[in-house]
Formats: sequence, C-alpha cells, structure tokens
Amino acid sequence: MVSGMTTTIAPIQPRTSPAPAALRSVNLRGPAGRLEALVNEGAPDAPFAALVCHPHPLGGGTMNNKVVYHAMKVLNDPEWGLGWPVLRFNFRGTGLSHGVHDGNAEAGDVLSALDWLENEYRRPLVVVGFSFGAMMALSACCSPSRSPQNLRALAILGLPTQSDGTIYHYPHLQSCTIPKLFLSGANDQYAPAAQLEQVAAIAAEPKKLVLLPHADHFFTGQLEPMQSSLAGWLKEQLQ
Repeated sequence: MVSGMTTTIAPIQPRTSPAPAALRSVNLRGPAGRLEALVNEGAPDAPFAALVCHPHPLGGGTMNNKVVYHAMKVLNDPEWGLGWPVLRFNFRGTGLSHGVHDGNAEAGDVLSALDWLENEYRRPLVVVGFSFGAMMALSACCSPSRSPQNLRALAILGLPTQSDGTIYHYPHLQSCTIPKLFLSGANDQYAPAAQLEQVAAIAAEPKKLVLLPHADHFFTGQLEPMQSSLAGWLKEQLQ
C-alpha cells in the first residue's frame, strides 16, 4: 500500500437532522450552452459550497444517479454534520442541457459549474465526482492552467482505470496538490484495486485511498459505507 494512504475509515454515525434543505432548479451557462442543474440549499453560515459530478451520460448517468444523490446527502443533509449548499448539473447533451456529449470537453462544464458556485455563495469549494464525473473533475481541477484557486478538497469516487480495452492514465495528478480522496469498491470492475493503487501512487500529497470491501463500481449495497467514508475524510480535511 502506498505511503500516506489507507484503505479504511472509521464509520461516521449520522446525526438527528432538522428538516431537509430547500431544493431549487437553476440554469448554468456552459461552453456548449445551457446546463440543467439543481441546488440543495445549505445552512446560511455553511463554510463551504460543493459540486457533485455525475457518471457517463451514454451509460445513463445523470445528476439524479443514486451515487451522486447519496454523495450530495452527505454534503448537504445536516444529519451528517456538514449542511453545505450543493450543486448538481447535467453534462452537455444530458437531460435538458444543451450541446452534444464529447467525452473530454465536459471538463469545461465542470469549470462553468464551479464559476456559478463561486459567484453564488462566495465561499471555498469542494468537488465530488463519480466515475466519468470523477474523470472530468480531475481534468478541470488538476490542470495547472485552469484549476480553481479556492478549491479546498477533491473527492474522487469510482475513478475508472480501464473500460472496453482502454486503459486510462492521469498524469496531471502528479502536480495536483489539492487534498484528494480516492474512494472505490474493492471489486470495482472498471478500477481493479492494483490499477487504482498505481494511479493514486503517482498523485501528489495530500491524498488518501479507500477501498470498500465487497463494493463494486456502483457501490451496490454499500452506499452507506461510501457515505461514511466520504463524511469522515471531509471532516478530517476541513473541520
């Protein structure tokens, strides 16, 4: 196992929560046109605002994906002790978002969403990406030429290392000094543990690798351990 990383996080017990935060629809201005989005409002004094990016549109991924939704709940629902405003959006060509799926240019959609969050809430940002959304979040947030200056943490869920005979590499991680969580299932069919360990090994510190036993790429039956791991790491980093 790579130095500075671990494969376990102690579970975080949810707290008793007040009423859920308000939900509103917004339209973002992306590079390819309008991006359909939802905002779960947070506490008025929330210290951070967050973005969650969805999985591959051609595989049915949208901002309503179950992993995206459960990640949003960790960031937004007061029962997890955070209560931040959280933005989810549909990538270009998905749902009511304008444009056509590209596969790489969606990193620009991520940057547009981050610009909106920064202008709306004027506070430091946290980004969570799942699968394809994780790839686009890394591309947007770890590029030296365009990385947001007020980004405080980056949680990467189910980062693919292989698919349909293609092996994915992430060289930009070598210079990405944003605190990073790599959180995947130990049985992820798109990220075998040995491959993901190699990807995490090249990443600049600070970083943590968490492999959830018995979990697959979609955290089937393991959504609560995913939530606990995400909440625990965020509290380690930001509180």
